[in-house]
Amino acid sequence: MTEVSEMREALGRGKLTEQAYNYIRDGILRGELPAGSVLAETEIAEALGNSRTPVRHALGLLLQEGLVEVGPRRQLIVRGFTPEHRTELLVLREALEDVAVRRACEVMAMEDIDYLRLLLMRQRRAANEGREDDFIELDEQFHLKIAEGARLPILVRFLGQLRGFVRVMRLGTVRHPRHLVQVLAEHSAIVDALERRDVNAATAALVQHLHKSDYVLDEQEVEVGRRGR
Repeated sequence: MTEVSEMREALGRGKLTEQAYNYIRDGILRGELPAGSVLAETEIAEALGNSRTPVRHALGLLLQEGLVEVGPRRQLIVRGFTPEHRTELLVLREALEDVAVRRACEVMAMEDIDYLRLLLMRQRRAANEGREDDFIELDEQFHLKIAEGARLPILVRFLGQLRGFVRVMRLGTVRHPRHLVQVLAEHSAIVDALERRDVNAATAALVQHLHKSDYVLDEQEVEVGRRGR
């Protein structure tokens, strides 16, 4: 086999692994593969029409990422999250996103701030149309874009991993429409502070957002949201 052929084969394997990774991860984040689900290589490979090798590699990546864990029978299963994990995630996100916001106040370009406002417009449209899944996707883009605009690529990867945990943790939660409006207002406050380069206001708005909306959901509101659907 020539060097070019080997490179092409390696690229092909990489694409198949990426395909398997995205398939499994999306299934976990959307709740199609709930916590405790056994992730059988053969079944996933058949669903994708691939061999087991890229699936095995993809599961290894997800194991490193933390969305997958080894079950009691040594098989790989979708990880569950406890209240203690919820507390830890809040502490980590607050610390890491504080770094991103402070740096963004110093170096974020105006076109990146304009893009944050575009994301807010898209979020508002999704909220008005009751597209909660799209709203959450845009929420993730919003937070990651701040880290990108802060020119902290390693931090972007860390936050992307944490956001995956948050998505799984939120599965089954139904928000009342007024909660989505509240999130938009909190996001707007962050963007306004970033545009003014006001570090204190930006970090205060972030902390309020994380503690008031992103993690702390009033149980009565959740029930009202469920009944309203």
